Amino acid sequence: LAGARADVNPDEVASVLWKYFTELGSNAKETVDQLQQAEITKQLNTLLETKLQSANLYAEDLQRRLVPFATQLQARLAQDSQRLKEQIRQELAELRAKLAPYADEVHQQISTNIRQLQAKMSPYAEELRSQVDRGAGELQRVLEPYATELRDRLQDNAESIQASLSPYADRLQQQIDSGVETLKERLTPLADELKTQVGQSVEELRRGLSPYAQEVQDRLNRQLESLTAQMERAAEELRARLAASSEELRAQLSPLAQELRQAAGSDAESLRQRLAPLAQQLDERVGQTLEAFRQQAAPFGEAFGRQLVERLEEVRGKLDSGTAGVEDHLELLEKEVRDKVAAFLSTTQPVEN
Repeated sequence: LAGARADVNPDEVASVLWKYFTELGSNAKETVDQLQQAEITKQLNTLLETKLQSANLYAEDLQRRLVPFATQLQARLAQDSQRLKEQIRQELAELRAKLAPYADEVHQQISTNIRQLQAKMSPYAEELRSQVDRGAGELQRVLEPYATELRDRLQDNAESIQASLSPYADRLQQQIDSGVETLKERLTPLADELKTQVGQSVEELRRGLSPYAQEVQDRLNRQLESLTAQMERAAEELRARLAASSEELRAQLSPLAQELRQAAGSDAESLRQRLAPLAQQLDERVGQTLEAFRQQAAPFGEAFGRQLVERLEEVRGKLDSGTAGVEDHLELLEKEVRDKVAAFLSTTQPVEN
């Protein structure tokens, strides 16, 4: 299949492997043995089957080679883990020693960066809250006429109600889907802008600290690269949380349309009995669902800002103490996984049909 390789995203394969590795625990021998069991094979095959829709020699060869590659990679990571912990410890000790004469200046620079970051994040958090409120309000307004229409339809004869109920339910579902997609379109750009701000803030911190770390710039860069990765991951998690909340909203509103479709199959006598309470409750149920969405999603921006500040405070603590975090080496291990997966996939040649 020409171009099949392009359909397999190295980051997606790496994410499957990394998630699996981190769930297995720390015993290297046990981990390698477990890795050869069916679960990782199933996860990788599911990913490949999603990306490579048709059976072909490339897909079969890739499926056959990935699990042995993953086994070898995990064994290598188990060996590298301790080495990286020691490397990070030494680098932090060297960086702290070099920065020690400028401890006050470094502390003040990071504190300044924290204040600047808080000032930058505050308008975005307010805008996110505003967009959540506005989007939920607009969706409520476009759904309100459906409750009025349903109450009006109850005045018709049973046959007329039955004939019109399924198309009405379909229109309601389409409006729900459209409203949720519009909401997501409002919120996603904000998450993207926040990710851009993260990069700018770290670069400002780099410029502020670089004069004090000229002979150990690579050590400083390593810490800041780890900080960038953590902050960008937080931004991606924010985007994912917003998308998940929007989909949860869709899932909570869609049963309204489903209940109407089910009612359409009722006999004429019971149809009004089933529809009457639904018509009365439709406004209230929509309002309650949207208010729950507001309460859940509106604070995401503030929580994201607090998370970024915590990351900066952790960096300040590391530079003060020279002590690495318990999981600092995982950033480097994950990068190693992604680099090696990308290199592995670049060597697999798709079969031309």
